[in-house]
Amino acid sequence: MLSRTADNLYWIARYMERAETTARLLEVGARIALMPSAGHGYRNEWDSLLRASGTAAGFAQKYGDPVQRNIESYLFFDRDNPSSVASCIERARENARIVRTALTTQVWDALNTAYQEMRQLERTARSELELTQITEWTMRQAAMMRGAIDATMLRNDGYDFLGLGYALERADSTARLMDVKYYVLLPRVDFVGSGLDNYQWQTLLRAMSAHRAFHWAYGGDITAGKIAHFLILNPQCPRSLVTATSAAMGHLDRLARGYGHHTSAQQRSHAMLAALMETTVEDIFDEGLHDFLSRFVREVGELTVLVHDAYLSGEAR
Repeated sequence: MLSRTADNLYWIARYMERAETTARLLEVGARIALMPSAGHGYRNEWDSLLRASGTAAGFAQKYGDPVQRNIESYLFFDRDNPSSVASCIERARENARIVRTALTTQVWDALNTAYQEMRQLERTARSELELTQITEWTMRQAAMMRGAIDATMLRNDGYDFLGLGYALERADSTARLMDVKYYVLLPRVDFVGSGLDNYQWQTLLRAMSAHRAFHWAYGGDITAGKIAHFLILNPQCPRSLVTATSAAMGHLDRLARGYGHHTSAQQRSHAMLAALMETTVEDIFDEGLHDFLSRFVREVGELTVLVHDAYLSGEAR
């Protein structure tokens, strides 16, 4: 496969997963904002979304103070924000148009329908759109796109580049979604384990569509330790860091076998998964949840660079 075709397929998946993540971030903020304040959190919950998504600087330059209405617009509709839902869907569709012949009709239809409906939403008055309505719409479109890929795409290198894009973006996004909880943690230690603290953790689970799955896996009380284990270390959780890292490694290994050549990207993915498998929840909290998540996001970024150099840049490595 040509590197530019691989690059287009890889970014189709990354942009669609990023659109879903942005919608989930908005849902986290909306749910947490409904809670009455029990003192001042580490940061305003809406500001925390910008910081967790890495868009705080761009927002501040355009809007200034983090007002909820402006943040909603910036994260969903604003084309000046490359991570907004609208930007991501448009870019995914443009990449798909370029490699239209590498996609099944069902995959193209799912993505093109999302794009056309997105344009209709943009023409609708904001007063007529509820935040929950547009976030649920985004997650539904992303699910239909992923379903079309899984149901109709040939399991060849094109499928692996799509899967690799999804896995790397999901690994990054789960860590960022969890980090929102860090940004709104109350500054006093005595609030840890409180009703408010537990509500925020439950909100995170619901925003990631993982609340029922969590109860199936653990039952009983919801605690920070159980949720951290579920979203980071539990291979049964489809959005956990270990699941996403394992998926990325699997696609990289398939590419290595198919092309008859191993690269540093495979080595790095194996090292990342091995490190996660040896980690315990106690290790994570000893390091500090925010520090652990920040380090993991950096490692995903480094792996992304290795993938680009090995397969997407057009240069043999």
